Amino acid sequence: MVKAGRTIATLCLGWMILLPGGVRAQSGDVEQVLTQLNAAAAKFLSAQADFTWDQFTVAVQDHDLQKGTISFEHKKGMIRMNAELKQHNGKPAPKTVLYDNGQVRLYEPTIKQLTIMKAGANKSQWESFLTLGFGGSGDDLKANWKVSLQGTEKINGVSVAKLDLVPKEQKVLDMFTHVTIWVDPARSVSYKQIFYQPSGDSTPGDSRTATYTNIRYNVPLPASVFEIKLLPGSTTIER
Repeated sequence: MVKAGRTIATLCLGWMILLPGGVRAQSGDVEQVLTQLNAAAAKFLSAQADFTWDQFTVAVQDHDLQKGTISFEHKKGMIRMNAELKQHNGKPAPKTVLYDNGQVRLYEPTIKQLTIMKAGANKSQWESFLTLGFGGSGDDLKANWKVSLQGTEKINGVSVAKLDLVPKEQKVLDMFTHVTIWVDPARSVSYKQIFYQPSGDSTPGDSRTATYTNIRYNVPLPASVFEIKLLPGSTTIER
């Protein structure tokens, strides 16, 4: 289940749980951003984007890069997400990660294997990761995270709020000490996320940075976007 939680967290990520020197926002500013996100979440239908996921391992100073496209849909209270991974460190490495109503399907066509994981009691936790800046409301953030505003920045000409999030649940805190997101509060769309992993001591831990570009907001998505297309021949299924 921890592995599944990490998979969800990566979709869709100060080294200590402190605001860095500089901007230390007033609580009223945080509430204003959360109110904007509540309004934006009510209008969010879908989003698609290109992504780069960068897993940085401190011990060996190594960057592990994955690239692909990702799609989100919020419809009738249901959340669906499909990540199509295309490259791993510059080489073709196709994979599909599909989340639909509490179930994750990971399809690896190169080995013809489909892995199915069910969220069960962890559904709300998984979806709290999926909605980090993609259709999530301010109330969603407040329910699952301790939220701090670190200021505003411009990314690709868009004014975004930089929010630092500390998990309220211990099992999430065991995976990530905190998460920083750069989100457009007018659309509830994320441009960047950094997930900070615990190191076990006072040294910096590993981190995963997700960067989203070429964002398409509230575009109609065909049902086929959220379907896994199995290659011909037998497929091994693991649960």
